Amino acid sequence: MTTDVVLGVPQTQTIRSDEDVVRVRQLVRAAAVSAKLSLVDQTKLVTAASELARNTLIYGGGGSAEVTTAEDGRRRGVRIVFADSGPGIPDLDLALTDGYTTGGGLGLGLSGARRLVDDFDIWTEPGKGTRITITKWSR
Repeated sequence: MTTDVVLGVPQTQTIRSDEDVVRVRQLVRAAAVSAKLSLVDQTKLVTAASELARNTLIYGGGGSAEVTTAEDGRRRGVRIVFADSGPGIPDLDLALTDGYTTGGGLGLGLSGARRLVDDFDIWTEPGKGTRITITKWSR
């Protein structure tokens, strides 16, 4: 996998193993550097992406992450779409509650990932999967 990032050109990483989660982190880091995010914002984005990539693997049974650098005229950012065809999230309100976990671990959960980014959108349907779009913008 290449980590060369071109503005507006999406790069997709399949998520089927722990190694793929690492690859997502590397790709997101490269995109964040390319978008000239601050080191703090790079770290926030990579942390959120790591959590969501792991969730895609563990709870969604695998899927993909599509990473794109973007501009909205006055700022640059990184947009990531995580998608799976897994079981979906049966109770989204509960899953977005601070401190909620189904894994019994100390993961950030969806609410923690949501706090680390500027834009967070989620679609899920039981039996059909989950799609989460996050964006972090330069300041």
